[in-house]
Amino acid sequence: MKRQASAPGSWNSTCATEPATLTAKEIPTRMAFTILQKDPGSLARRGMLTTAHGQVQTPVFMPVGTQATVKAMTPKELVDMGAEIILGNTYHLNLRPGMDIVTAAGGLHRFMGWNRAILTDSGGFQVFSLSRLGKKTQDGVFFQSHLDGSRLFMGPVESMAIQRQLGSDIAMVFDECTAWPATWDEANRSLDLTLRWAAVSREQPAAPGQLRFGIVQGSTFPDLREKATRAIIDLDFDGIALGGVSVGEPEREMVKVLKFCAPLLPPALPHYLMGVGTPRQLILGVLNGIDMFDCVLPTRMGRNGSAFTMTGTMPVKAAIYKEDFRPIQEDCQCYACRHFTRAYIRHLLNANEILGARLMTIHNLHFFLELMRQARQHLENGTFGPFAQNVLELYPEAQAGEKEQPE
Repeated sequence: MKRQASAPGSWNSTCATEPATLTAKEIPTRMAFTILQKDPGSLARRGMLTTAHGQVQTPVFMPVGTQATVKAMTPKELVDMGAEIILGNTYHLNLRPGMDIVTAAGGLHRFMGWNRAILTDSGGFQVFSLSRLGKKTQDGVFFQSHLDGSRLFMGPVESMAIQRQLGSDIAMVFDECTAWPATWDEANRSLDLTLRWAAVSREQPAAPGQLRFGIVQGSTFPDLREKATRAIIDLDFDGIALGGVSVGEPEREMVKVLKFCAPLLPPALPHYLMGVGTPRQLILGVLNGIDMFDCVLPTRMGRNGSAFTMTGTMPVKAAIYKEDFRPIQEDCQCYACRHFTRAYIRHLLNANEILGARLMTIHNLHFFLELMRQARQHLENGTFGPFAQNVLELYPEAQAGEKEQPE
């Protein structure tokens, strides 16, 4: 008989306690991440990750730049608001513009005019979303291009080769993102394939100075998550990520996975929670020792008219803001809040003006980056506990799961 998803209570639900550019050479693994401060009341820590394109202060939020751009933002705007690392996507960049063009430009950094750190996703999430009519093998996946329907193949060898050509600072291993819900048998088969591909990925050559992170899968099953964590640790990656979350499961299921895995993660490595999430989820991650986050929420919700603030989310398109001449957030120092009012931004959004989407994106990204800056500051000051509690109270638990989607 197939086992279904874990029942509530089967997890240990308690929170465990406990840009100068470098020369192009391999950064010693155990020198890449330094812990600067630990929170005595949780697993939260303040750290610094050294990459080939500068240092990244952690905990950090990484804006998503799937197509070699963070939507609606220039590199200078990102730098001005404090972004030290962004994401690119292997699948999308390989299809368009293609590796010939990126290589001719001198690599992804030069192509997009960004001289700080870049993390590239392996493309596994996109490949599996397009592989329903394709074929999965021990070596990779046959799938159809979302652009022209052409038949393509990608596996760990291909993914790591593309990331090497891109020249990203951090390359993620090729994995299978297990769908939710899944039976234990389905999750176990998927995990075995992911671990096989992780080992193959580890054997591939890296770009100069490129760090590589392993990914822990296992759906919502504690025994599979433990199996995955120990196997990824044995492969001796430069960092470790928790994948297979934010794939439609309720937030409480994601938190169970997080709290179970957190004490198992090697303290000396940077920890990355993939595709997460809301301000609440970011703080829950930090409390459980997560150092790195990415999510499309600030940009996507901004374009759709929702602003993140320190009093909760604000539906700026709503009629209540028609004659509200205050900034989105009174004490916010972003460009949108320093120069424009809720009423004006609401007008732009309702008129479908591009500037409205840009201003909302600027505000939301600034909010997420500032949230992490404040988290780092409170960790340094020994006041992270009260700060975290305040954020958790402002942003209640999400009641329904939502699948993370690429930008």
